[in-house]
Amino acid sequence: MTLRLHNTLTKTKDALEDFPGFDRTNVRMYVCGPTVYDYAHIGNARPVIVFDVVFRLLRHLYGAAHVNYVRNITDIDDKINARAAELAAARGSDVEAARAEITAATAGQYLQDVTALGCLPPTHTPRATDYVREMVAMIETLIAAGHAYAAEGHVLYDVSSKPDYGKLARRSLDEMIAGARVDVAPYKKSPMDFVLWKPSDAATPGWPSPWGRGRPGWHIECSAMGAALLGETFDVHGGGIDLVFPHHENEIAQSEGAHQGHPLARIWMHNGFLQVEGEKMSKSLGNFVTINQLLQDWPGEVLRFNMLRSHYRQPMDWTVAGMTESWKTLERWYAIAEPVAGPRVGAAFLAALCDDLNTPQAIAELHRAPEDELAGGLGLLGFSNVQLRIAAKKAVDTTAIADAIAARNEARKAKNFRESDRIRDALLAQGIVLKDGPGGTTWEVKR
Repeated sequence: MTLRLHNTLTKTKDALEDFPGFDRTNVRMYVCGPTVYDYAHIGNARPVIVFDVVFRLLRHLYGAAHVNYVRNITDIDDKINARAAELAAARGSDVEAARAEITAATAGQYLQDVTALGCLPPTHTPRATDYVREMVAMIETLIAAGHAYAAEGHVLYDVSSKPDYGKLARRSLDEMIAGARVDVAPYKKSPMDFVLWKPSDAATPGWPSPWGRGRPGWHIECSAMGAALLGETFDVHGGGIDLVFPHHENEIAQSEGAHQGHPLARIWMHNGFLQVEGEKMSKSLGNFVTINQLLQDWPGEVLRFNMLRSHYRQPMDWTVAGMTESWKTLERWYAIAEPVAGPRVGAAFLAALCDDLNTPQAIAELHRAPEDELAGGLGLLGFSNVQLRIAAKKAVDTTAIADAIAARNEARKAKNFRESDRIRDALLAQGIVLKDGPGGTTWEVKR
């Protein structure tokens, strides 16, 4: 079955097999990862889940050993440095040590959270700090090729050196200048020239370079890590729609400039925005919610399923009602499906996924799939423990558990917390773990 994905660059659904040089034995995907200075919010979970499904689908089509997936961690950034400076000042310690501490802790929490969402670990999870040498080398190549210039301790990409700059965003240079927030500086030849390297003072983390002690710009980080781990041209580059410009546009400019015009990626995929209860998520509106916060109330598999009910390219409205419906659907499927050896992936289900990752259609196919295809489809969507969950549901008296949960709910309504705790503990003694959330109480077998 042929996989076709919407390509932001061409605005068409393209098949990897149609590109010259595509290698079925070495399928490569790069996805922009987090900047690790704070907890990731639920909007950050969307690309993680979407491209995890792409990863799983590619493994299904081409074999797990033939797919190479890179999702980076940005641990060099001015927001990180600002947070590190605050911590260092409060402690009277070194800023670089504070940066390392913050990024290690935040990256660890991020990986823990996305694992709870059912995401496979990528083949590689590079950290920008480990690839500064490669970034410096790429910048030197760009200067030698006439695409970049040094000025006052900075190195900038010369946008005028690339006539097709703007081809991903499909905007002319004049339109981009008019619509962009650009850093106007006297050392720039053009307002749209962007930073590849910038100087660091004694209090700011930095690395040695031909242009003095400094640090890389954000865009060059991904170009260097992608080239180091996947080569000059790879198959799929993914991220949120907000990264099309300037980040991905600048990645293309840098990489093509450093690699004699060879394309950076064959297909560019971008997921749509996410809003919460009909509003843009923001701290000022009080609806800013992190993945970690949601995991306190909802099982990770419910968050994952709720995300996949919307097509990845469309805007998504994250609601409690949607989460509750997702929870009920999963529980119903676990109850009706049968554990089977070698679950099958249905043809109609797979066709939906191969049609630009149409997960809503794939889920619709699961609603009418036979039991072995239901388990197989859920497994391919990333519900890796589906067989255990189904078997666990079948191995216990579900009616008795439902009655116990109902009795516990009545006790809680009556504020008889001693009785509600007794019921919870009695179930736990049987290996049944209860979890309360906005959608009600669910249970699972302790393993």
